[in-house]
Amino acid sequence: MLNQHIPSIPWQKLTTPYGRGTAIPHLIEQDQYQKLAELIEHQGTLWQVTPWVLLILLKKLASKNVEDVSFQEIELYLAVAHAITEDYQDSTNSVPTMQELLDSKYLWAENEEDDELEWEEDTPKGYEQQAFLGYYYFSFLLLQEAIPIFTAIMAHTKSTTEDLVELLALLKR
Repeated sequence: MLNQHIPSIPWQKLTTPYGRGTAIPHLIEQDQYQKLAELIEHQGTLWQVTPWVLLILLKKLASKNVEDVSFQEIELYLAVAHAITEDYQDSTNSVPTMQELLDSKYLWAENEEDDELEWEEDTPKGYEQQAFLGYYYFSFLLLQEAIPIFTAIMAHTKSTTEDLVELLALLKR
């Protein structure tokens, strides 16, 4: 999955715990890992933006020098991994592909004026069971695919070793 082309991601139509994902490209560009972590995982819940943020960050991580990997970045991956229980590691009830998560039936409208009404619905758009499980399942697959990267970082750094040991244990269960 990390080798796939990154599609045009409609951040404006994807949600975070605090609203739309419009600020995410700028936060990624500025390496604002703590702010990103707050937008992709909140109180054990993953959001529409989560697998897409992980895809971009993990692709960048693969080409970084080990010494350029920050503690905050590892903390972001660890927070997401903690949210993914064994119930979410199975594709049975998820959408079949990550790309399908960008299908218009799961995306919010361009107009933000109706956001409050959308959240009041029994199941807001994009939070139907198949899509919601997909945020977890594809995030888990992306993190698992990065195990060799995390292992290499751990072998060359001491500052994040404890968190990386915990992250790897969560991904290998």
